[in-house]
Amino acid sequence: MTIFTTGRRWPLALLSATAVAALLAACGGNDDSPVAEPVEQYVPPEPPSGYTPKSIAYANKDMVAAANPLAVQAGTAILAKGGSATDAAIAVQMVLNLVEPQSSGIGGGAFMLHFDKGSNRVLAYDGRETAPMAATPNLFIGADGNPLAFLTAVDGGLSVGTPGVLRMLEAAHKAHGKLPWKDLFEPAIKLSEDGFAISERMSVSIAGSAARIKAQGEPGASYFLRADGTAKPTGTLLKNPELAATLRAIANGGADAFYKGDIAADIVAKVTRHPTNPGKLALSDLSNYTSKVREPVCGVYRTKYRVCGMPAPSSGGIAVLQTLGMLESFDLAAMKPNTLDSVHVVSEAYRLAYADRALYVADPDFVSVPQAGLINADYLKGRARLIDMQRSIGTPVAGTPPGVVASRGADSSLNLPSTTHLSIVDASGNAVSMTTTIENGFGSLQMVRGFLLNNQLTDFSFTATDSAGKAIANSVQPGKRPRSSMAPTIIFNAATGDFEGAIGSPGGSAIIQYTAKSILGMTDWGLNVQQAINLPNFGAQTNATTSIEKGSVIDTAAIRDGLRARGHTVAQTDTFTSGLHGVIYNGVRANGSAGLLSRNPAAGTYAGGADPRREGIALGNN
Repeated sequence: MTIFTTGRRWPLALLSATAVAALLAACGGNDDSPVAEPVEQYVPPEPPSGYTPKSIAYANKDMVAAANPLAVQAGTAILAKGGSATDAAIAVQMVLNLVEPQSSGIGGGAFMLHFDKGSNRVLAYDGRETAPMAATPNLFIGADGNPLAFLTAVDGGLSVGTPGVLRMLEAAHKAHGKLPWKDLFEPAIKLSEDGFAISERMSVSIAGSAARIKAQGEPGASYFLRADGTAKPTGTLLKNPELAATLRAIANGGADAFYKGDIAADIVAKVTRHPTNPGKLALSDLSNYTSKVREPVCGVYRTKYRVCGMPAPSSGGIAVLQTLGMLESFDLAAMKPNTLDSVHVVSEAYRLAYADRALYVADPDFVSVPQAGLINADYLKGRARLIDMQRSIGTPVAGTPPGVVASRGADSSLNLPSTTHLSIVDASGNAVSMTTTIENGFGSLQMVRGFLLNNQLTDFSFTATDSAGKAIANSVQPGKRPRSSMAPTIIFNAATGDFEGAIGSPGGSAIIQYTAKSILGMTDWGLNVQQAINLPNFGAQTNATTSIEKGSVIDTAAIRDGLRARGHTVAQTDTFTSGLHGVIYNGVRANGSAGLLSRNPAAGTYAGGADPRREGIALGNN
């Protein structure tokens, strides 16, 4: 079995606005296959920062896998004090706000799956941002009547949605927390005051956005940049006393300290008084924001695994389950990973899932989403029959799942969230899988009281109708939540209900592909969690192009030529910057059976993996 274990390091590429535009053009559809509607393109929200091989981690009591060692240490410290998985997730998020500000923070939103072992129940916590009540479907239409360019819409106040992560975490803590809310902010407050060394990834990310950061002025310019306008280098000691004060206020006053009062007023002022690109956010949007608790979407894969994900307004859980459901019709184990056949068939399943995603998935509080129909087993078997092992579908067409009640227009949203993921299991066996985001790298570039504000509204379609005049499900509406690709996932034993693993990833619309390939690695291909995360990234969306990770074991002439012979347009990319973090049950249960995903039960009760394409780790207490 071939496993992606290269030890090389990639060049530190930077993405300017010009580079983004070039990538958009390069990722287009097959020139030989005209596309009736605009297709969604994949552009990485953050520049790549190399490839550093990681070792699988083991622990007996609990485990945290997340995107930065300082955040992971904060989470494991909370667990060591008797904290729950939710407690640890809060501590991890607050530290990530400080040390990975380009990806997530209290100015953004999140989706979280929580498994409560005592009740044997999974809940889906929705902390997605909402559109201001003053927003209109033409929010991103310029004076000339055309949609704004992406970065024109992003930089400034116009793209800022009502942040949701703090309300969501507070609701989850009230239901599942064990330690006092206040205690969970202490690690981030201390690091903010004492300072931390800027990581290589953070410095590279700053450099990639330096000109835009400078253009937005203070306070972000002097916080992230040197006097000459270049990025503060790796190793620079960075302190953030403003963030410390903000976090202390929230620790003492709860989420109300953020959504009401002086902090809320400063957020609204920053958004609405932007000199060139003001937004619509109002104090009432903040004070009235509520997180939601939803039922997860779940499906059984190959009779053994019950896979649960985030429901709409995320498309992530639905698309992952669609991909798995279609692939059940194929013997992936016999194909082996990293082969022409497996790359072909998995890419074809992605195409069909993304076509349905683009047409049907949006905020279910505003549009009818045929969620049950999209993951219906018979429907997915029918979709699988469209996959020909010898010929690519090319540009995919959405199906008609059970439950469709209205004709929809094709959505061309980019969906480029700058995001992070964390997976946690506590000593009681409760688990959290949480993906959290501020959308593009550094969000809207608007900094308030030590944290950045999101640009989540650009996850909506910039137009309300397609070229045929059909309404687009993911169009802007007041109070609506934009569609997401975030796919926090928890896997169970389908027969017993036992927890088997938690995994997810950042990476924009490619999150679906990253998460699915890791699940396939652990289930069909018998890999441990680290090996599954290491697998090369590849995939397709709503066009004929299949992208493969440049320099990986599948980036060979034989596979590229083989795909082309089957009708794929092949693109090599070194910007498949996944950030997978997973924890699986690796032990032997009381009945003597090992976990379904266990590969070395003697090593520890839990095993964790972290993506070599980012700087995270997995760590636990024994």
